[in-house]
Amino acid sequence: MNIVVDDVHFTYATGGVALQGVTLQITAGERVAIIGRNGSGKSTLARHFNGLLRPTRGVVTIGDWTTHTHSVAQLARRVGYVFQNPDEQICKHRVWDEVAFGAVNLGVRGAQLRERVEWALARLALAEHAHVNPYDLSPSWRRRVAIAAVLAMATPILVLDEPTTGQDAQFVAHFAGLLDELQTLGKTVVVISHDVDFVAEHFPRVIVMDGGRILLDDRTECVFHAAEALARSALQPPQLTRLAQALQMPRFICAEEGFLHELRVDSL
Repeated sequence: MNIVVDDVHFTYATGGVALQGVTLQITAGERVAIIGRNGSGKSTLARHFNGLLRPTRGVVTIGDWTTHTHSVAQLARRVGYVFQNPDEQICKHRVWDEVAFGAVNLGVRGAQLRERVEWALARLALAEHAHVNPYDLSPSWRRRVAIAAVLAMATPILVLDEPTTGQDAQFVAHFAGLLDELQTLGKTVVVISHDVDFVAEHFPRVIVMDGGRILLDDRTECVFHAAEALARSALQPPQLTRLAQALQMPRFICAEEGFLHELRVDSL
């Protein structure tokens, strides 16, 4: 189930132009990160994937459905969306009920519902909080609740807006493992992030947005090698890239594995 965005423009009711001729395709099963400065159009673009926003001009297609001809409720069967602010979607008084909410709205009941909820709670280390009010948890834990709720919906496409914000290193490593698991399940995962170090380590494809347009769309190492283009979008390469350059390593480095390889080579 591919995501196809064809010459999409979007202008808010206030007159603000947010997208200007965006064209891209995300193939089923891909893991893609969208990065860029604040206001570059990342979240606006992502909200077109599940019909929360509709193009002013252009077409967005999810599989064989266009978002113009399907409701948000219909698109929710194909695209699970986690907001940047989890408080925008949490509406229940118990974590278990919140995680079940989206699946229930899709018609899931009984043993299948319990299985999905328990699986999602386990994946986000939330099992011991299942009977807690989400608003008794910290914002970072509420973010986990929102992610778990989308996992329980079992949609083929997941869009996660800033999933690692406010999380500790242990959870970030755990979340990276979850991304690998989702890939083995054939899920398409689109992540919006400001965390270029996390993106460099865990995403094979990166899209850079600026001014409502796609500035770069390529393999991760190619994107982070384009220092001038990144600078135009107020982004820096990952820390390991800058460290490797300072150490005058001969190869371009953007992830830990490559950096450690070069250190081993130098030590021989």
